[in-house]
Amino acid sequence: MEKVSDGLYVSVAYKGTLQDGQIFDSSEGRQPLEVKMGAGQLIKGFEKALTGMAVNEKKTFTLSPEEAYGPVNEDHKHTFPRDDVPAEMDPQVGQTVGLTTHEGQQIPARIIAVDEEGVTVDLNHPLAGKTLTFEIEVVGISATPTQAAGCGCGCDCSATESDSGCTSNGSGCGCH
Repeated sequence: MEKVSDGLYVSVAYKGTLQDGQIFDSSEGRQPLEVKMGAGQLIKGFEKALTGMAVNEKKTFTLSPEEAYGPVNEDHKHTFPRDDVPAEMDPQVGQTVGLTTHEGQQIPARIIAVDEEGVTVDLNHPLAGKTLTFEIEVVGISATPTQAAGCGCGCDCSATESDSGCTSNGSGCGCH
């Protein structure tokens, strides 16, 4: 019986919950997540738990923040002067905005404070500092990708990994 290992494509049905039981992501109602093992597409703790499993095998496991998205890094919180905020923008706490690096890369940032002097954003992953529990089931193992199109994020889109149409939405992978 084939087991999950590096280099193989694995399709996995999953549900991720926080400590309070709130579901933060799930493949229910959509295609299973398909990833290439060892390619850095998964958080390390998830990939480690998946390694060695067989088709139809189920597992529930809990990851500490260090095994998932890391602890909250206070250095990833930045305040921008109001003068640097576009005049047409009405920043609101909880809103996610895209910041552009000097290299032109878009980075999602969550607004955590707004006042007359500035806007404070948090660049930490929304799941940073959280303990995550996953219920998973391996539904396929293959030497080649099985999804005809898409990025393997489990959604029905035509984006590819190199397409700008598929991005991390903070609670998993999603298509735009």
